[in-house]
Amino acid sequence: MADSSRIVKDGVPPVIVAAKNGHHHPQLNGGVHGKDGAKVAAPLLEPDGGAFEPPDGGTRAWLVMVGAFLCNGVLFGVINTYSVIYLSLQKQLQEIGDEEASTKAALVGSLTIGTTFLLSPVSGILTDKIGLRRTTFIGGLLTCGGMFLSSFFTHNVDALYFTYGIMFGLGAALAYTPSLAILGHYFKRYLGLVNGIVTAGSSVFTAIMPICLDWLVEHTGLATSFRILAIISSFVIFCALLYKPLQPPPTPPKVKPGRSAFNNCLRSFINFDNWKQRRYIIWAVSIPIALFGYFVPYVHMGKFVQDNFPGKGENLPVMCIGITSGLGRLLFGYIADMPRVNRVLLQQMSFVLIGTLTMCLPATGSFPLLLAIALAMGLFDGCFISLLGPIAYDICGPRGATQAIGFLLGMCSLPLTLGPPVAGMLYDKTGSYKLPFLLAGIPPLFGASTMFLIRCVKDDEPKKPLAAEPKMEPLAHPAWDCENPTDGKPQNGSLHHERRATLASSESLTADKHETG
Repeated sequence: MADSSRIVKDGVPPVIVAAKNGHHHPQLNGGVHGKDGAKVAAPLLEPDGGAFEPPDGGTRAWLVMVGAFLCNGVLFGVINTYSVIYLSLQKQLQEIGDEEASTKAALVGSLTIGTTFLLSPVSGILTDKIGLRRTTFIGGLLTCGGMFLSSFFTHNVDALYFTYGIMFGLGAALAYTPSLAILGHYFKRYLGLVNGIVTAGSSVFTAIMPICLDWLVEHTGLATSFRILAIISSFVIFCALLYKPLQPPPTPPKVKPGRSAFNNCLRSFINFDNWKQRRYIIWAVSIPIALFGYFVPYVHMGKFVQDNFPGKGENLPVMCIGITSGLGRLLFGYIADMPRVNRVLLQQMSFVLIGTLTMCLPATGSFPLLLAIALAMGLFDGCFISLLGPIAYDICGPRGATQAIGFLLGMCSLPLTLGPPVAGMLYDKTGSYKLPFLLAGIPPLFGASTMFLIRCVKDDEPKKPLAAEPKMEPLAHPAWDCENPTDGKPQNGSLHHERRATLASSESLTADKHETG
């Protein structure tokens, strides 16, 4: 090259990535190595024609991971330890002679997780419209406010349906989906492992919170416990401040002649490209089927221990699930990043074992055996959870992953909401958890079977635009700022019709001079 320039595709925005551990990102900060070992310029292109390449590390990336870890831990730590709240609510309802005490108490927790998943599509759409950071911030406000309001209605289960079930669940929905989607902005090669670490946050909090929450409820009552949980939920607000996206939101679809105004409006909110992926459709249908009985052990485990093993720690099995679930997320997240590993097949295996172990719960004759089953359930629960984000990125790509995750979780809301109340109703009728746990183990087995259809279909490759001839561009701006694009507007007396590229390293320039000389 005769000047300080770099070959880039016309119209491609640059992404500047800082050095990590003394080494620059190979494609973004200095080109790649040629056959002779010299560094040569490389275009800032993705296989699909985009320009984004996650940095796979750096201070900001690890801070985002920590923030997502805390966000997941707080949200699902509260949701997964609802069995402690359930026992207190059930006792209050039984004292006033309510014959449906188990069903009503279970419905509060089911509404929480059901709303969290039902409104996840809203989270995905809002994320594309107002950004990851604002969506998570609003979610943090709702979770904190919902839990604080619940402290004033501890003896009014109808009010708790709204404050604890719906309001907290809505906040969790708005905060959870962005905490998974943001990881794809910062990681690629380690996406499985990082997803495992982040989702392990809920396991860590699930292992710790039952003991603390049980002590709080016993010594301070539900009202004070809810207020302390409100303070803990406020951490989500601070985590939102770390979520700075590295790529702009998807471009709005082109308006085609003949489409109605409603059709165009709908397409401006929903990414229909995801629903053209047959593999995504099969996956998004199979997961909700498998999850119909997923939340049943989390809600009813405490009561099951009280009935069958009186005097034992009723919260210990849930803690065991939480501990090994965290280990499973780290282990299978690491395995999922290995080459030639089929992530969908790993998720199928986890569902088969979760369903089988759930059906084994009524047959446990000793408390140690129950703990062993709980430990195994947690391990494969971690496998299932840690693979949601990576599989969504595999099927729909980085631009479609946010809504892919959101709509998947939304479809999971109905089975997750209905499962525990149905189990509670069966327990009220039979006085035993044998039938509820046996039925809860069937859906995961069926869902794992339908996922085999993913291997039988192949999605068409999206049509790629013809690549424009590479052009030489001068030295770039110091950084890309998607909030202040030039887009052809006058700047310093000239028109900037193209995005600028980063300067190639001195080694690359030197090598090019030798070649041209």
